[in-house]
Amino acid sequence: MVRDWFSHGKGDKDNRWKLEADTGWQHGDSIEIPSIPRKPRSPNDTSPPTFINTETHWWDGSQIYGSDQKSQEWARTKDGERLKDGKVNDDLNSLLPLGDKSPANEPGFWVGLAMMNMLFRKEHNAICDRLRAEYPSWSDDELFDRARLINAALLAKIHTVEWTPAILGHPTLQVAMRANWWGLAGEQIHKLFGRISKSEVISGILDSPKDHFGVPYAMTEEFVAVYRMHPLIPDHFNFYFVTDDEHCKECDFREVQDKNVRGLMDEVPMPDLLYSFGIANPGALTLHNFPHFLHNFERPDGEFMDLAATDILRSRELGVARYNEFRKLLRLPPARSFEELTDNPVWVDEMQSVYDNDVDQVDLTVGLFAEPKPEGFGFSDTTFRIFILMASRRLNSDRFFTTHYTPEVYTQVGLDWINDNDMSTVLLRHFPELQPALRGVKNAFAPWQRVKQRIG
Repeated sequence: MVRDWFSHGKGDKDNRWKLEADTGWQHGDSIEIPSIPRKPRSPNDTSPPTFINTETHWWDGSQIYGSDQKSQEWARTKDGERLKDGKVNDDLNSLLPLGDKSPANEPGFWVGLAMMNMLFRKEHNAICDRLRAEYPSWSDDELFDRARLINAALLAKIHTVEWTPAILGHPTLQVAMRANWWGLAGEQIHKLFGRISKSEVISGILDSPKDHFGVPYAMTEEFVAVYRMHPLIPDHFNFYFVTDDEHCKECDFREVQDKNVRGLMDEVPMPDLLYSFGIANPGALTLHNFPHFLHNFERPDGEFMDLAATDILRSRELGVARYNEFRKLLRLPPARSFEELTDNPVWVDEMQSVYDNDVDQVDLTVGLFAEPKPEGFGFSDTTFRIFILMASRRLNSDRFFTTHYTPEVYTQVGLDWINDNDMSTVLLRHFPELQPALRGVKNAFAPWQRVKQRIG
């Protein structure tokens, strides 16, 4: 249920890293972080350690459908023992069952994930209804498989042409990300004529030949490292009624995660949850803005972790270069001093102290958050270099966005569904109550309209 780009499995609790704790740690003199299991190898193999990826990344919809047959069957609707209509369960009881099977027992599960999961379960079922109307003879499995493909591609499109431009917030980047999907010829030409050129620049990556670029993977550890964006999450959440914008409830993060998700979603209906997130702003990706609760994060198994320390350690453990070396590998100039790395004099003093006045020792995540951002960017220029590369790479290497992005695989109905929908249409199809808040909003990942000005 909880998916990211990579998962290296559960840490080895018998082989832990021990870090000296500072005064903010409330659970002993040291922070203990289970190490990541390494890929087994022969005793004579002296190459750098490698690590196994245990899950598919979330672009395939595995957060909805699972990554194995058992999870998939559990997600699907049934009439007795028979699978029914190709659909998936989209009610709260099926999404958040009580007991051991609940995703609330997985570390990192919170109401934001639950909301997106439920929304795109409903979208899957809407796609099934459309396919059933067009192809009434199809089996339940055929409906399910095609609807899953269409839904996953819509997720990828939304992430590419809506979420990414929203967080980058620069007109040039908006053109670039839309060009990844449709090419510089644009959305309307793509809808009318499909590909008009073999060039990705002109006609985008969709339906172009698949290309692995000579390596047996799409995502890299560097991409995961720059995607460590926990400061986007606030410590406190305010919920409002979409009908009148009146305040409904205030929670800290502990009240919207794990075992508390079910109670919150029982109390606050989905339209109000979506509205509350829609009118909120994310946190800034900068130093000294890491959520406080994640410094003392209690996992469902009762163990505590400092996720900020874990983020730093994981990059080191997985062999990701530190900030200056990372920039060199990107053919970018390294920072020759702390003053060159950041324009904040307080941060200069702090980093000099932490890193013994050696700028080359600055960890990647610290450097990315300290680096001044280009105007309109939600994250650093260094982050952007990896981000824009992987934005193309994750499309180029997937046959379902390239060689097999065809009517024969998706159906023309499916391709039209992907072309004609975005985050706003998905939201309004299932929760039309959101219309006043989304009126005039060009990108659903930008702040929505308040239904009315709050009094006082």
